[in-house]
Amino acid sequence: MGIAEVIPGVSGGTIAFISGIYEELIDTIKAVLGPAIFKGFKTGGIKGFWDAANGNFLVTLLSGMVLGIVGGVFTIVHLLETYPQLLWSFFFGLIVASAIYMGRQVQNWGIGEIISVIFGTILAYYITIASPSQGSESLVFVFISGAIAISALILPGISGSFILLLLGMYTFILPTVKEALKTFDPSALMVVGVFGLGCLFGLATFSRILSWTFKNYRNITIALLTGFLIGSLNKLWPWRNVLEYRTNSKGETVPFLEKSVLPAQFDGDPQIFMVIVMMVVGFGVILALERFTSQQPQQ
Repeated sequence: MGIAEVIPGVSGGTIAFISGIYEELIDTIKAVLGPAIFKGFKTGGIKGFWDAANGNFLVTLLSGMVLGIVGGVFTIVHLLETYPQLLWSFFFGLIVASAIYMGRQVQNWGIGEIISVIFGTILAYYITIASPSQGSESLVFVFISGAIAISALILPGISGSFILLLLGMYTFILPTVKEALKTFDPSALMVVGVFGLGCLFGLATFSRILSWTFKNYRNITIALLTGFLIGSLNKLWPWRNVLEYRTNSKGETVPFLEKSVLPAQFDGDPQIFMVIVMMVVGFGVILALERFTSQQPQQ
């Protein structure tokens, strides 16, 4: 999930759903960022607090996510710069398989579910073609960006990194996080801290909404999330030409606006064979993960 959140177009929520921890994740976030943990502490002390917070699950998950994010910041950025088509094609295959898997979780397909999957597809697709804004480096906007982007962390098919890209904040936040990890620069740490507070606020709010929809409209919610995955495929299409570049806060020239094209129209070597291979590999990863998950004993 941590690695997925570093990549624009891939959601950690997708990985959570495929690995079978999605609803537990939502309920845990809701408990940790709400009154449940205080009630647990009041009635059971430290043990009650830990149980209410689902501590074992949370510590294990966060440890893996931190490692993934740190590794992703330094590794995925390099891969995106060096092998962009192969990386995008891998995640394209991964999301195709994820959409199929998620669609199969809808127990009954009715008119409501069909409308939901269509709406989710259209919304996610629109997000992928929307023009990014210029963004702002003010701490208020950094907080707002964190609150909005973190909501996408628990939405399969909508990437928090891509939301940052649309807000014009991706090329500011990611290098700032990297700078904070490398040098512990006070100004970078301040930005990361404010962004983190925004994330906590967004999680506390959005986890409650998702928890309620899953309990009351499970099939429609899963259908909507399936649509998000389908619509997000445009962002992961491996053949995209850059229409516009911008200079980020570090003085680096980075892609700002892209358009999906056919391999014959791609500006560069389309690497069709290797792209197809990586799509198959990505598809296979989800099949293997689904099989592994299905073999685990139910809690």
